[in-house]
Amino acid sequence: MDHRNNNASLRTDDSDDEREQKSRELRRREQEAKRRSKLDDALERGLEDTFPGSDPVSVTQPPPSARDKKEAKKR
Repeated sequence: MDHRNNNASLRTDDSDDEREQKSRELRRREQEAKRRSKLDDALERGLEDTFPGSDPVSVTQPPPSARDKKEAKKR
C-alpha cells in the first residue's frame, strides 16, 4: 500500500473532525445569541411595563406563594 494514500486518509478524518467541531461551535454561538436576545427582550418588556417607576427591573420570577402551592396540589 502507498504511504501517501494512508496519510491522506488520516488528514481527511482530521479535517472532518475540525469541520464537525466548527459546526458545533457555530451552533453553540447561535444558541447563546438567541439566549441573550431573549433575555434582552425580557428586560426591555420589564422596563416598558414599569416605566415610570423607581424600582429596578428584575427578570427572575418571584417564588410561588402558599396559594400557588395549594392550587398545584389540586392538579
